[in-house]
Amino acid sequence: MMAEQVEVNRDARILKGYTFDDLDMESFLEYRQMFQNKKPDHPFNNLDHQEFLRCIRGWSKDRETDEAGLTLAGLLMFGKQVSIQEAVPNYLLDYQERPEPKAELRWVDRITLAGTWSGNLFDFYRKVIRKLYADLKVPFKLQGDQRMDDTPIHEALREALVNTLAHADYTGRVSVMVVKRPDMFGFRNPGLMRVSVEQAIRGGESDCRNRAIHQMFLHIGLGERAGSGIPKIYTGWTSQHWRQPLLHEKVDPEQTLLELRMLDLFPESVMSELKERFGDRFTLLTKLELLILATSLIESVVNHSRLLEITDKHPRDISQTLHKLVQEGYLESSGSGRGTVYFLAGTELPSSDTTFVDSTLQPSSNGLASNYDDLAASYDGLASNSDGLIPDSDGLIPDSDGLGKLNQHPDGRQAISDLSVIAPDLHKKLLQLTEISRKKKKLAADAMEKTILDACRGHYLSLKVLATLLDRSPDPLRQGHLNRMVRNRQLERAYPAEPNSPKQAYTSAE
Repeated sequence: MMAEQVEVNRDARILKGYTFDDLDMESFLEYRQMFQNKKPDHPFNNLDHQEFLRCIRGWSKDRETDEAGLTLAGLLMFGKQVSIQEAVPNYLLDYQERPEPKAELRWVDRITLAGTWSGNLFDFYRKVIRKLYADLKVPFKLQGDQRMDDTPIHEALREALVNTLAHADYTGRVSVMVVKRPDMFGFRNPGLMRVSVEQAIRGGESDCRNRAIHQMFLHIGLGERAGSGIPKIYTGWTSQHWRQPLLHEKVDPEQTLLELRMLDLFPESVMSELKERFGDRFTLLTKLELLILATSLIESVVNHSRLLEITDKHPRDISQTLHKLVQEGYLESSGSGRGTVYFLAGTELPSSDTTFVDSTLQPSSNGLASNYDDLAASYDGLASNSDGLIPDSDGLIPDSDGLGKLNQHPDGRQAISDLSVIAPDLHKKLLQLTEISRKKKKLAADAMEKTILDACRGHYLSLKVLATLLDRSPDPLRQGHLNRMVRNRQLERAYPAEPNSPKQAYTSAE
């Protein structure tokens, strides 16, 4: 959080002790050749290697301290894998080509950091873009490495890949991932967006996390100017009458995902599956109802804002139709208010760690495949703990430490959703920690938030439990304090991908 606030241009910082020896010179020389091909009369072509690198912001000098060296951008773009990972330990690139439209581990082609190539961003781009372009059923020609006769689809894929690399938080906990499937292209970068999703789609305003890297791509004709990249992707994709791209974020771990599906609004296979699922009554549905169900099947979940992107219907009509489909048993819902999401009846809500979900959901008895990184267990349900204890009839695990009957979150911390089943000593302790809130109806915000942090330390407390302990109404408590404390990284949610889950619980972020 502090890095995002302080480092406006994060990739411009000078790396102490890093020199030209840390660069893969083959990559760097190839870049210079592409630069010269693109701009044959540019004065940068007459510079020596160090001065050229300085002019493209890969080398810098601090005028106050006289410190000079490679920038983070220079190392990421042209460095050797071992040098990059010494500077950025979480650095990981991954391209996977999967044979089926499923979120599964199986792949038929893969590019990752295996030590057999440089491992830098420039080479990753060059390797992956060729894979993405291969087998596209649209006209395309190559003249050397330079693009000729571009189509909107090639432009969209190129921009999506550059955007992923330029906006990634390379200190984040997940890999840069690019996935190619028969039905879609998926792009993931670690880190949340620095403008809202809505603003990114509208265009005209950008806050690139790695501006020097973005500029390096622009120098050789790759990528779009700030604020125009995402609109270009959307325009290119919809020019083929394919389903609108899906740009979204996940908060734990922080990541941004872009899904480009090569499907129209009503694919024949999807319509057939829906008809088989719902029988004769399916033929009586309106076009809007069909669109909602098809989107739910293709994208696994749908919400009000997503439907506004792919239909021109009035927001009130969308709300009424969603409600009707739930009432008639076509859809199920999760969450409340603006956080409500909808999914096909008889299927499971995808877990928060699923990356690029299946184009068709499996019945709930089969579950859903987890993502490649396998970062954490699903947040759905509270399973038995590491000691193999079996939940009793009320779904709670008898705790051996005298804490009473507590659920256990997958991260190992206990989750308290009912004060009546916990041990008396723990109940007494929680009442003591929150006493000031029950005594004072008008408690200063900082005092209230300190009380909440003290109560949530070391375990999860549900909204219901917190409201009882603090003697406050649940909704004002969540809106007035809990949401802000989550944004400020003081609290963590048990279900970070589902902020309005009725099972939501909170713990201190220490």
